[in-house]
Amino acid sequence: MTPRDLPALTVAELQAMLRRREVSPREVLTALHERIAEVDPRVGAYLSRDLRDALRRAERADVSLSLGGVPVAIKDNINVAGQPCTCASKILGNYRATYDATVITKLVAAGAIPFGKTNLDEFAMGSSTENSSLGTTFNPWDLQRVAGGSSGGSAAAVAADEAFAALGSDTGGSVRQPAALTGIVGLKPTYGRVSRFGVTAFASSLDQVGPLTKNVRDCALMMNALSGGDVQDSTSLHLPATDHTAQLGHDVRGLRLGIAKEHSRPGVDPEVQRLVRAAVDHFASLGAEIVEVSLPQTEYAVAVYYVLATAEASANLARFDGIRYGHRTGNPRDLLDLYQRSRAEGFGPEVKRRIILGTYVLSSGYYDAYYSTALKIRELIRRDFVRVFEQVDALISPTSPIPAFKAGDLGSDPLQMYLADIFTIPANLAGICALSLPCGFAETSDGARLPVGLQLLGRALDEARLLQIGYAYEQSTGWHMQRPPLAHR
Repeated sequence: MTPRDLPALTVAELQAMLRRREVSPREVLTALHERIAEVDPRVGAYLSRDLRDALRRAERADVSLSLGGVPVAIKDNINVAGQPCTCASKILGNYRATYDATVITKLVAAGAIPFGKTNLDEFAMGSSTENSSLGTTFNPWDLQRVAGGSSGGSAAAVAADEAFAALGSDTGGSVRQPAALTGIVGLKPTYGRVSRFGVTAFASSLDQVGPLTKNVRDCALMMNALSGGDVQDSTSLHLPATDHTAQLGHDVRGLRLGIAKEHSRPGVDPEVQRLVRAAVDHFASLGAEIVEVSLPQTEYAVAVYYVLATAEASANLARFDGIRYGHRTGNPRDLLDLYQRSRAEGFGPEVKRRIILGTYVLSSGYYDAYYSTALKIRELIRRDFVRVFEQVDALISPTSPIPAFKAGDLGSDPLQMYLADIFTIPANLAGICALSLPCGFAETSDGARLPVGLQLLGRALDEARLLQIGYAYEQSTGWHMQRPPLAHR
């Protein structure tokens, strides 16, 4: 194997080579850096990279650890001490983190090397990475199309062999949807499974950090490193350590997999419907029992999400005011002018839209009609999942209703963009875990061949079971082995 071939490896393959001393962490970083320099001008996955810091970490890397010597890309809303943390926003354009997020501390403890901050929709608000103030990320399968969002930079980096694995954050589908659009694996853990300390908050009751990887085993390895309680995050769950790789290789015979009748809805691309139906049939051929179930409240999920998420965003983003850090307007007339102009100049259109929506639903006279009602319906959605998981072991759905769309196609229609998360949002509202993995390729009318994602949803804290089911499908189909043209050497 030549150095040019190294970036195409999975985490597990790379770690095996590092342990056998067939390659050094420094050589891996050098090869990855060269790959990024070659490919990223066309993809736009990264916002910044600090090779010098990564090489220092590589010299100290303990390759005997579970992720020893493996570089991992980090979404740029997660703090890495000394590195930029822009959230792809002008308002944080000059900000550098003063501490590590807990997920970074955990990755480093497992031997990983944080390398590169990836692009995102500004403050993680979007489904295409077009809302980044620092440029759009493009899909390695078709450079005219988006890579999804908000973790589009992380997903594109993994798909294009610019990263072995990456971290994203998922508030309404922001790990799973870009994973689906770029043909890789993405997991949203159960709320509280992974610490949020040091992650810039969008909607605190929904946000969760998750891994993006080339296959399911790598996803399980990453989860082993990321999981665990944190005294600095009061919402994190203090539970015994789970080996997320322990059930990989177990078959799915006898498992009950649910199909929600509400997921058969207009607006889903026929190619997506065809491939998900084929995946369901494949699970049946592997011995799983397919059961039709009902999630009657899910039709309200998008509306509920855009009340609750915007309300929390308006509160969380109030801290960015030009006083302590971030962009500050020049020559303000007074304090109010400083606030108004700093925020007007620093925030992009989508962030402003959500702040306005969130402030409105929290305002006097509208709180009960919108915010309070949304909280009640969120609980009904959660109860739907609790009831259904008494009948089945996991649920199957599309991840995204459509394959990757061309950059600019949905930018003028926020509602259509919001509906791109129709299948992913319910898991965040319910606090359960959900996994996206590739299930085939859609052939478009203009000749494009685009990956489609299959979503598996599991009960709270059942990540190991989801990974078992996903691994059984993955290993018996091989969709994860196909690489975008950009990845060919």
